Amino acid sequence: MRIAVILLGLVIFIGAGFIIVGEQLSGASADAVINARLTTLQAPISGEIAMPERALGTQMAAGEQIARISDPLVDDIRLEDLILERNLAESLRTRLTDHISALNDSLEILSDRAKRYGSERIRQLEAEIEASKSSAAAAEARLEEAQGTLRRAQQLNERGVSTTAAFDQATADARVAERVLEQSRSAMRVLEIQLAAAQDGVFLGDSYNDAPYSEQRAEELILKRSELEADLSETTARVASLTERINAERRRVNRLKEAIVLANVKGRLWEMLAADGERVQRGDDIVRLVDCGSTIITLSVAESVYNRLEIGDAANFRVNGETNTYEGTISRLAGSGAATIYSNLAVAPSEEHLERYDVTLLSPGLRGDPELGCAIGRTGRAFFDRRPMEWLRNTVTSLLP
Repeated sequence: MRIAVILLGLVIFIGAGFIIVGEQLSGASADAVINARLTTLQAPISGEIAMPERALGTQMAAGEQIARISDPLVDDIRLEDLILERNLAESLRTRLTDHISALNDSLEILSDRAKRYGSERIRQLEAEIEASKSSAAAAEARLEEAQGTLRRAQQLNERGVSTTAAFDQATADARVAERVLEQSRSAMRVLEIQLAAAQDGVFLGDSYNDAPYSEQRAEELILKRSELEADLSETTARVASLTERINAERRRVNRLKEAIVLANVKGRLWEMLAADGERVQRGDDIVRLVDCGSTIITLSVAESVYNRLEIGDAANFRVNGETNTYEGTISRLAGSGAATIYSNLAVAPSEEHLERYDVTLLSPGLRGDPELGCAIGRTGRAFFDRRPMEWLRNTVTSLLP
């Protein structure tokens, strides 16, 4: 019985020694810290900053307003010049529009006058043609009468009853009557030509051109109107161009006059670099946020452990005081003295950390934890080998609520 107790104690002693040695010799970090990248927000314009007071570490949502910057002294001289230039162009456009409207009224009057002239001229020519026809008919009758008198005078002259002088007079009268008839017919043909031309809108005469004065004046005004309409189109296009430039300049002035600084990530307020009411210049740093979407685990290990690690190796991380263990993978092996890689991280390494070998872990499970996902600065330990008591820890963790 005593031998059995001794053997049992020996087995327990050996098992305990195995567990202790296994736990101590397993790859583990000296320290591990939940870390994340920092993002710095800068002033987009110069001006006075209005920033509500917030405690450091305040949770910030992406797109949440952090500060407002206003500059009442923004330079808007160019905007005023453009507005003045557009006002002058609009005045010119109004004047051209009024001038064109006046020309249209004058053209309407001249058009009515030309139409009345044309219709009256046609009536005049028709009356002159009728009178010419009557004159031609009368001349034709006189010619027939003169020709009859000439025939009788010729007959009497041949008989010796009439004198030669009477015959010659009758001959002259007949020739005159013939010329009068030809002139009447010629004048009638001229009038008929003028009437046909007038009906086509062309007026022929000795005292004017092919169009009356009112129509000629209307053509001059139409040409002038075309020139003014071209100037109006150019001025209208200039007004539109100036309006676009004014809108662009106004947007630029508004951007320089006031700007809202928004959080670019979901994170925590890490550092305040400007105070409420302070005047800042464009590009000045205003606030730093820690990006909770970039949570990583930074740790240091002994050289013996570091030389056995490779990027992509699995690891486990447990926050001090917590029972949950988070799986992760090695994403970076920076070695010893890796101070420069922490320039944009929230938690800087200690001197003891830099004396050891730097390792970085990625843990999606930790990043997705609503409580510890952005618990920047919380410490814990990381393990790279399966330890003898790992099954017991997993069992206890599963049994805990």
